[in-house]
Amino acid sequence: MVTNRRASLDEIRAFHAKMMAAASNSTDERLERIFELVPREAFLGPGPWQIMAYNRRYLETPNADPAFLYQNVVVALHAAKGINNGEPFLHAAWIGAASPKAGETVIHIGAGVGYYTALLSLLVLPKGHVHAFEIEEDLATRARENLEPFEGVSVIGGDATVLPLPEADLIYVNAGVSAPPSYWLSALRPGGRIIFPWQANDKAAISVLLTRSETNFSARPVMPAWFIPCVGASNSDHCIKPPSLTEAWSIRSVWLARDRSPDDSAVAIYKELWFSREAAQ
Repeated sequence: MVTNRRASLDEIRAFHAKMMAAASNSTDERLERIFELVPREAFLGPGPWQIMAYNRRYLETPNADPAFLYQNVVVALHAAKGINNGEPFLHAAWIGAASPKAGETVIHIGAGVGYYTALLSLLVLPKGHVHAFEIEEDLATRARENLEPFEGVSVIGGDATVLPLPEADLIYVNAGVSAPPSYWLSALRPGGRIIFPWQANDKAAISVLLTRSETNFSARPVMPAWFIPCVGASNSDHCIKPPSLTEAWSIRSVWLARDRSPDDSAVAIYKELWFSREAAQ
């Protein structure tokens, strides 16, 4: 039977959750449920909202109907600074690739107002914890308020490139880095993962998943990604050899320079670490 009835917000959110689960490319059945449970509008504040168009201009939604948020759209948090609540399909794919598990410790760098922090926190229940870092003071304050109902979450206002990090099973970075600081990698437990936007230069901007082994880090490019630069980790001055876009997509491992000097397999070299096209041994 054909009906012209408008879908309810619950129905819209449920369909959005199905799309996010599909975008995750994961068999984890919890992903659809968490996207359905966590209302995006509760984190973004009252509408109307500024949504980014393809030419990086913002368009204001016609009204405050939350249905506008359940699309694959980037929503402004600080439009003047280019700080946004990121693209849902991208985060679904990242969460699927990083595979947060119950009981794990997660570090979320660039937490914004805490929407994706909340999703991560549900995936590490029970007994897991998410340490959310946000350098913008007003956003950190909003994140604390938004995340108060969520178990096992702490919000740290400040620069994650200089503040100490706890040991972690997953580091989830939502700001573009020219290369991850070596002490981020050292904070990972054996088998720990870090997923981040690697913005090696203007032409090479991809997300990368690293997994720690005993001697190095296996590397897997995930998808193209561009984020606002990470304060303290986006300066390319420490880059000795930048990669081409093709070379960036070829990476298979990352080594700390203190553990092994770069060899002929190096496609990108930095003062503290280097990226190799050879698989981790």
